[in-house]
Amino acid sequence: MNNSPKIIISGGGTGGHIFPAVAIANALKRLVPACEILFVGANGRMEMEKVPAAGYKIIGLNISGMQRGSIVKNLALPFKVIGSVRRAIQIIADFKPDAVVGVGGYASGPLLYAASLKGIPYLIQEQNSYAGVTNKWLGRKASKICVAFDEMDQFFPADRILKTGNPVRKEVVDIKGKHHAGAELLKLDPLKKTIMVTGGSLGAGTLNKAIEKHLPEIIAHDVQVVWQTGKYYYKGIIERLGMEYHPNVRILEFLNKMDLAYAAADVIISRAGAGTIAELCLIKKPVILVPSPNVAEDHQTKNAMALVKNGAALLINDRSAEDTLVKEALELLGNKEQCEKLSENLGKMALPEADEIIAGEVLKLIKA
Repeated sequence: MNNSPKIIISGGGTGGHIFPAVAIANALKRLVPACEILFVGANGRMEMEKVPAAGYKIIGLNISGMQRGSIVKNLALPFKVIGSVRRAIQIIADFKPDAVVGVGGYASGPLLYAASLKGIPYLIQEQNSYAGVTNKWLGRKASKICVAFDEMDQFFPADRILKTGNPVRKEVVDIKGKHHAGAELLKLDPLKKTIMVTGGSLGAGTLNKAIEKHLPEIIAHDVQVVWQTGKYYYKGIIERLGMEYHPNVRILEFLNKMDLAYAAADVIISRAGAGTIAELCLIKKPVILVPSPNVAEDHQTKNAMALVKNGAALLINDRSAEDTLVKEALELLGNKEQCEKLSENLGKMALPEADEIIAGEVLKLIKA
């Protein structure tokens, strides 16, 4: 292997794809500081902002996904795909990568397909327990498929699968000894029980409705709640409740110091994205998962069930969450034995060094 290998990392669209991609890039830089890394994303998607902020160059493809329920919007899709493949071939010709990594998202398909046409080895990092159509197709020619869940041989060739876990942002899961600091930042009483609710950066309507509807019960139990609403919902909730609704309630659009929020929490309520699950396994706090029904192949339910069947999480479906979620959370908060068991089982599922293991596999492709 040369001393300055060139690697393209492609994909994005959501934080669940972008954060692992950046973590892999950072690990590659730690292992081989002289390596050159280029990202390829989709124009107009969040990677075009987040990747440069992390210190890496990115090129955008004019690609988008299928628009559900809109035939007109999908008419241009074949032309976008063909144009993106041509552009990807040009990027590969210009950059001359030694290996390519695909993390999922719109841009991943054209770039990995172009790599296969040019005979460049590529690795797929599949975050979810249910592989998407594009990754299943691309997996046929992948040199290695790094996965986070068991039984992935139903989607990919078994001899090329490696269970590595999902890369996480190290600073987010470093919570040891931070309980009081988290309580101080969030203006909480460190001696009171605290529920943390997070629906991701955009928010989750079901979680927000459940919390808003049952705030009186939470307050009646003298329990605190750190409620991350997401940017779609924050303004409306503040207009209805006000900034200072109650001393036990912290309403936030976004959690910038996720490690401190995790550290302050006793029980966590969350969607079941693969990246979030990877973080939860490492922080080992009792969790109730409410999978989003608005994702391809219902993969969040499948992600959540991987934990549930190992006794590592509770699951409430989206349909019943508005009525039952807060009741379940309060019951869990009062059950010390169940909390300890969930935490212990979560910890058993943690795979903490995913970023460096995957980076090592990428470098092996170049040596081969």
